Amino acid sequence: MKGKLRDVIEISVHDDSGDRTYRTTCTTKIGDVVYVLHAFQKKAKSGSATPKRELDMIERRLKAARKYHEENYG
Repeated sequence: MKGKLRDVIEISVHDDSGDRTYRTTCTTKIGDVVYVLHAFQKKAKSGSATPKRELDMIERRLKAARKYHEENYG
C-alpha cells in the first residue's frame, strides 16, 4: 500500500469459482506483533483499487494498533 499505509501489507485471495475476491490487510512493522487490521470482500467487478471507505477504516485501525502497542509493549 502507499502513503500513510505504506507499512500495511495486503493479501488478496480469489475463491475457487473466481467470482469473489477477499482481502485481508495486516502490518508486521509494530515490533514482533502482527496485527490484522481489516478483512473484506471486494465487490467491484472491475479495477483493483481498494475502496476509499476501506482505506479510511484501515488507517483508523492502524493508528489504534500503534497506540495499543505503545501502551502495552512500549
